[in-house]
Amino acid sequence: MRIATLCGMGFGTSMMLKLFIEEILKDIGMKAEVVPWDLGTFKGQQADVVVAPTDMDMHLRGTSANVVLIKNLVDKKELRDKLVPVLEEHRVS
Repeated sequence: MRIATLCGMGFGTSMMLKLFIEEILKDIGMKAEVVPWDLGTFKGQQADVVVAPTDMDMHLRGTSANVVLIKNLVDKKELRDKLVPVLEEHRVS
C-alpha cells in the first residue's frame, strides 16, 4: 500500500504527516510506503490513500485513491480517527 501525504510545497506539512502516519502504522501493525509530495508531483503518481489538508479537497476530486482530509494538521487524534478506518479497509481487501 502506498500512502501519499500532500502539502503545497511537498516538504513541511507532508513530512510531518508522514512521520505521524508512520507512528500510526506501527501502532496498528501495518506496513505501507508513505511518501510526502506536493500537489503537482502527486498528479503524476499512484497512491492508495492520500492524506491532505482540507483546503486541497477540490484538487483531489476524481482521484482513485481514498482521500483523508485533515482540518488540524498537528492533531494526531484527528489524523488517527480519520485514517485508521481507511487503513483497515485496505487490510481487509
